[in-house]
Amino acid sequence: MDVTKFAIPEIIFGRGSLNHVGQCVLRLGAKKVLLVSDSGIEEAGWVQQLTDILKKEGVEWVYYSGVSPNPRDHQVKLGAEFYLNNDADVIIAIGGGSALDTAKGIAIIAGNGGKIQDYEGANRVQRPLPPMVFITTTAGSGSDISQFCIITDVERGVKMSIITRTLVPNIAIVDPLILTTKTEKLIIQSAVDALAHAIESYVSRIASPFTEMQSLKAIDLILRNLQHAVQTRSLDSLELLSVASISASMAFSNAGLGAEHALAHSLGGHYDMPHGTVHPILLTAVMRFNLASSVQKYAAIGRVILDKNLGSDLETAKGGIEKLDAFFASFDVSLKLRQEIKEKDKQYLEQICKMAVNDACNLTNPRSASWRELLEICHEVW
Repeated sequence: MDVTKFAIPEIIFGRGSLNHVGQCVLRLGAKKVLLVSDSGIEEAGWVQQLTDILKKEGVEWVYYSGVSPNPRDHQVKLGAEFYLNNDADVIIAIGGGSALDTAKGIAIIAGNGGKIQDYEGANRVQRPLPPMVFITTTAGSGSDISQFCIITDVERGVKMSIITRTLVPNIAIVDPLILTTKTEKLIIQSAVDALAHAIESYVSRIASPFTEMQSLKAIDLILRNLQHAVQTRSLDSLELLSVASISASMAFSNAGLGAEHALAHSLGGHYDMPHGTVHPILLTAVMRFNLASSVQKYAAIGRVILDKNLGSDLETAKGGIEKLDAFFASFDVSLKLRQEIKEKDKQYLEQICKMAVNDACNLTNPRSASWRELLEICHEVW
């Protein structure tokens, strides 16, 4: 086996684990914390609960709420200025991928200067970042575990992928109780994002035995628990979706993703689409595109999905993809791009695919994908 690495944060998992956040930041030497979140998390009561815990531990904090879905470059800039002007020394973020990625962007600029565009791509962050403690409110984005940060460059209409070991937070707190306040839509979108992470990382060019086992476990847990979690809000099922999200995040953080996420980033950057809406539309189409180059690996995924072998690896792989199509169709989600994009805006797909082909995620796709081939996939799912 080639030399490999496996980077993850310290993870504190379990019901009520949010209560440990004060002790965590004190352990990191915090004197004044920058807390990053958004209005939705405020309304759900989690920001108040978090600040109450910090007060109880005697931790001083300042609050930055300049977060939107598909976080913007200017929001990162303002957040970094706020961090520096308030002499903060540790960053806490609570929220979904948008809040956590905003916090990562703030940490990059606070520790390294410049503008966030300077760090687009892989391994371009040279200096250490402020200590970070992340609390996820979804079971999907993986930003609380991963080496990835996705920020929208507003002028270019591009979601920038920033990938570096220093983006792995010091501590990730995963409290399944937080999922009880999530809507059905957010539970589905988050879980399907985690499923895409698991599948793409499993077939990645740089997957390793350490990532592959996490990928397959995540696929299995999501398929077995998402329907029940949506129908019943069972805390046991939500907790298992959290486990799946952690497993998928460990995998993709260390193995990378693929063409599906490259397209998802570019579509989201141009149309300002919620990230989780794209995966039921694109994922199986990209799997079919990749199939010829990774039959054995897609057969392994198919065995998890089908819980059996068919006549051959190719049949098992195809059967798994077909069942995954049916799985997505069982939820109230969009299955075609035309359900999310207006007909008059279809003209921009070529431009979007030309951006997607240069996304860092496309580098680890198991099959080389040109912009024309990505465009064919978009037309297939239109």
